[in-house]
Amino acid sequence: MAKITYKDAGVDLDVYNQAMQRLPRLLARTYTPRVLKLEGGFAGLFQLDFNNPLFARRYRDPVLVACTDGVGTKLKVASAAGIHHTVGIDLVAMCVNDALCLGAEPLFFLDYVALPKDDPELLQQLVSGITDGCMQCDCALLGGETAILPDTYAPGDYDLAGFCVGVVERDEVIDGKAIAPQDAIIGIASSGLHSNGYSLARKIVFELAKLTVNDYVEELGQTVAQVLLEPTTIYVRPVRSVLGYYRVKNVVHGIAHITGGGLLENLRRILPEGIQAVIRRGTWPTPPVFAWLQKLGEVEQAEMERVFNMGIGMVMVVAPFFADSIRQQLKRSGLQSWEIGYIRQGPRSVIWQEG
Repeated sequence: MAKITYKDAGVDLDVYNQAMQRLPRLLARTYTPRVLKLEGGFAGLFQLDFNNPLFARRYRDPVLVACTDGVGTKLKVASAAGIHHTVGIDLVAMCVNDALCLGAEPLFFLDYVALPKDDPELLQQLVSGITDGCMQCDCALLGGETAILPDTYAPGDYDLAGFCVGVVERDEVIDGKAIAPQDAIIGIASSGLHSNGYSLARKIVFELAKLTVNDYVEELGQTVAQVLLEPTTIYVRPVRSVLGYYRVKNVVHGIAHITGGGLLENLRRILPEGIQAVIRRGTWPTPPVFAWLQKLGEVEQAEMERVFNMGIGMVMVVAPFFADSIRQQLKRSGLQSWEIGYIRQGPRSVIWQEG
């Protein structure tokens, strides 16, 4: 009787090692001067500050900010389409955008990739996308983990998780407590669905409408795969540019990343007691992808607004005097934005205002 091996159980260590050899050069492209070289270590090293005239931060009272997220069932679309490099951007975006809401500078990122079998080419595509996302926000991919789980995931499936650590000065933390009546609400454009609501989107597109990833959507001018795999916008550079331009506490009072739950739930999370946010309908153009999904699935408007971002991927609550200036700065950074509402006294909530 032949002796059983790890390979017989579904894990080929030789192929796994081949895959691992592809990753160091990808990680290296994201390294900032604060990454400390460590050959063969079990963790990564990152220097918070150092004495260098060009790169020194000279923190006074730094606070670390940490967050984690995944990509969700958007991965099912990537798997069906055989397009795997863009979901790595989504993974980074979902984490660093959350850290940005506290005013933090993302420092480094860690990933967790779970596969049903060893697949060096797939792993390289996934990590390549993650490094693309990291480079968009000047964040180092400091390390990660690749898990081969043959009995956990079906063939063709995989999962991604990400972990971001950032830093912000304690007296510059943006926690929403400074939000006050008369503040302006600036909505910043999303690139599409981002990485939320895909269980509903997939049910509409693939089950109800019977479309495939390769079908062409005339009204959108793209294939289904192109529409559904548009990467999440990473807002770090433009928004941090705004934060660096002003004294944060006096100008930017709150930031919300618009993910699952839409505008109402995510904006409410940063409101103090006794403060109400009013969102004016019709103050921004809703991207066509949402009308397409709504029509295909005959989805109620309230459900659309609860599940999807509806074209607003991030919100900034700012002192009204500076709203136009901030929008001009965002425009120079390549981001569309609109003044979509205002703050007033009232029960802690977010409400719609018609017209």
